[in-house]
Amino acid sequence: MENKEYYSKIIAGTMTWGSWGKQFSKAEMTEMIRYCVNLGITTFDHADIYGDYNNEAAFGNAFAASGVKREEVQLITKCGIQFDTKDRPNRVKHYNYSAEYIIWSVERSLKNLKTDFVDLLLLHRPSPLINPNEVAEAVRSLKKSGKILELGVSNFSPSQVALLETETTVFGNQVEFSLTANEVMFDGTLDDCIANKRMAMSWSPLGAYFRENTSQTQRIHRVLEPMTETYQATEDQLLLAWILKHPAGVFPVVGTANKSRLKAALEATTIEMELEDWFLLLEASKGQEVP
Repeated sequence: MENKEYYSKIIAGTMTWGSWGKQFSKAEMTEMIRYCVNLGITTFDHADIYGDYNNEAAFGNAFAASGVKREEVQLITKCGIQFDTKDRPNRVKHYNYSAEYIIWSVERSLKNLKTDFVDLLLLHRPSPLINPNEVAEAVRSLKKSGKILELGVSNFSPSQVALLETETTVFGNQVEFSLTANEVMFDGTLDDCIANKRMAMSWSPLGAYFRENTSQTQRIHRVLEPMTETYQATEDQLLLAWILKHPAGVFPVVGTANKSRLKAALEATTIEMELEDWFLLLEASKGQEVP
């Protein structure tokens, strides 16, 4: 199994780089790739569905123009979600994890990303019809041909991971984890990552803090604001430092397309949050003392 340290501690999430967000031109995306790599953010998180199934191709074209060598970066992508869009006339949103589809999807991602392999393939969301034998068949074929190095999952519960592991190894799990959405600390998901040495990744690591004005975010703000002086850090850096303190060794997938915020995210990896400050923030999130 690959070493988790093979990936950069901060992962660049590309979901908003294309038509679902910033709509970067080829030149802008090329510059963003170079900026990330020069900064030390060398892992890029994709999914086949991003940008209505078009983001990977835009990234691939930009990457080819960037001059960055393939061995300098790590590429993560996901497959399985199907929805109705111009390129996919599906009648209903669903998941497809047949061996044939997984292999087809990876080969499409490789073509779009202009690479011979992806470092980590994630099954994007669990399906009630997932068959571990089918998944294992696809993984054996893809690993044998060198098209993927490892298989992981996204948004899977420990029991769903265990089901897959009856037939194939699961390297990591990318889940929603932030101060405002921290259920994975209590439902066994992060425990499973620690116990089985899986790579734990967090999508939306800043949670709802900057998006919503709720009683929860107001409580967090009252506790967090004075900490910015104590730690000489910004609120977003402290929100990252909070999840980075978890012993699962979480890798935040940072979705910003703003260069200064990417730099700040990387700097957050050096912050060591004090134990009681961590629990003060948890208490603010929950609205009550820990039991």
